Amino acid sequence: MTTGNDFAVVLFESVSHALGAEKIVKGSGIGCKLIHVPRHLSSDCGICLRFHAADRERVEALLRGKLHFFEIKLL
Repeated sequence: MTTGNDFAVVLFESVSHALGAEKIVKGSGIGCKLIHVPRHLSSDCGICLRFHAADRERVEALLRGKLHFFEIKLL
């Protein structure tokens, strides 16, 4: 059974940042997937990185200072 906010996404300014983030996050052993930005969210590049919301703090720590991202939003 799923509940609200099971997943979170990271929004980026470019596809290259999204690809770089995927490599960093997957390399740390956290499951993630590149997806199209959901319609109710916005982003300049249209691609975001989806992961389990429980990993939010770890993902943010991994990405901070390595590449630019707009924000992390819960789905």
